Amino acid sequence: IIVGGGPSGLMAARDLAADGYKVLIIERNNYLGGGFWLGGYFMNKVTFRAPAEKVLEQLGIAYSKVSEGLFIVDGPYVTAKLIVAACEAGAKILNLTSFDDVVLREKNRVAGVVINWTAQRYLPRGIHQVDPVALESKLVIDASGHDAVVAASLAERGLLKKVPGCGGMWIEESEDLVVEYTGEVHPGLILTGMSVSSMYALPRMGPTFGAMLLSGKKAGEIALNLLAKK
Repeated sequence: IIVGGGPSGLMAARDLAADGYKVLIIERNNYLGGGFWLGGYFMNKVTFRAPAEKVLEQLGIAYSKVSEGLFIVDGPYVTAKLIVAACEAGAKILNLTSFDDVVLREKNRVAGVVINWTAQRYLPRGIHQVDPVALESKLVIDASGHDAVVAASLAERGLLKKVPGCGGMWIEESEDLVVEYTGEVHPGLILTGMSVSSMYALPRMGPTFGAMLLSGKKAGEIALNLLAKK
């Protein structure tokens, strides 16, 4: 189960599904893609730094070179292609579905998520009590962005340190650090994308998105290795 249908979650979903695993994306909004749609400051251009262009090539996404090691692509185009890639690989999606809690098993291993209809929290008091549903899985990937909702849920139970949020902006360092720190943060839980930044207080990266794809790929690789051992 992947919590969050932004670029890192979609990338991980695509690779895992392509390898034959059943993958379900939980997305609280009624659309996928996160910040990919808009790029930087509503410019509709998405910026990538090398070597993320290699991932674009693998996905058949055309891009333009701006300068050495810097590339751009239209936001709606790259988002649509990534969604199609994940769906064609076999990933399934639940939109308007919010993470509510974790499923824990022996030794507090993460073994799934509790979900609910996103809109229920906005309903008037007295009619918003929609019972949540638990979904079990072999692994959970937190791709929920800055909120890092799955990691934060574990932190509330004292199973992880408090999620501090991102540090100040430092574009040159941030993308490499996100990829470097992507990994299993608790048995059964992998962090990817901006959830990694929030968990480790890494610098914000601003309007550059290469790390989202590369972190998603790394999360998929780590998941494949863990699943192979189960």
